[in-house]
Amino acid sequence: MNFINTLITTSKLVVIFVMLSVFVFAAQANAMSPSATSESASEEHADLIKKFEHKLKFKIISIADSNVPGLLQINTNTGIFYASENGEYFLSARIYRVGDEIVDETGAALQKYRLQGIERFKDSAIEFKAKKEKYVINIFTDATCGYCRKLHSEMDILNDLGITVRYLAFPRQGINSQVYRDAVSIWCSENPQEAMTKAKAGGNVASTSCENEVAEQYNFGKAIGVNGTPNIIMPDGTVVPGYQPAQALLLAIKAAQKA
Repeated sequence: MNFINTLITTSKLVVIFVMLSVFVFAAQANAMSPSATSESASEEHADLIKKFEHKLKFKIISIADSNVPGLLQINTNTGIFYASENGEYFLSARIYRVGDEIVDETGAALQKYRLQGIERFKDSAIEFKAKKEKYVINIFTDATCGYCRKLHSEMDILNDLGITVRYLAFPRQGINSQVYRDAVSIWCSENPQEAMTKAKAGGNVASTSCENEVAEQYNFGKAIGVNGTPNIIMPDGTVVPGYQPAQALLLAIKAAQKA
């Protein structure tokens, strides 16, 4: 992880380099659609995956063609990176496409990546469903987090506004901490919704365990850049970091739909 930390601390310099490169590419050609799905691209670059995982010591979830000719998008358990097709260069960067408008290509990739991941956890999220559902938001949460508790206290308002809330686990103290074990107990309770509400009211939830995806949800959160709670994933895959009152959150959802 020291290598990744070094990449991240120097990312501003890398971003400048990549932005300049992208400006040249964008001036020469229109944006390209990915030529292969993540799955087929990952199969094609199996040797590259082995090389990076061995050299860089992290898990690669998939490899996809980026919109920059000659540059691959590397989806890992610590975020999105980029690499040359021959595997000689590995970049921590933010890529922008310059046309009539400046488009954040990395941001768009992260939106898609978040939505794909959230779909995987649809059945293991703890859902508070609106009776007249209009919107669905996913929230990385920690039952010990003060602002998570404040947000949860407005659940009836959120549901009345037509907002369904799906909780994903993000125990801030990490895997194997007491907060993690408490999250497992919540997810494994006979009634997870009641257990979540009790825990966020400061009550104790009976210790229990079962087959669960708490660790997987936490690791996915880290992969998409979650570093605090609540972390709210909007219906379009954009993020609202931190607490928002129910009415403000509704306005943010509507604004994201118009964007």
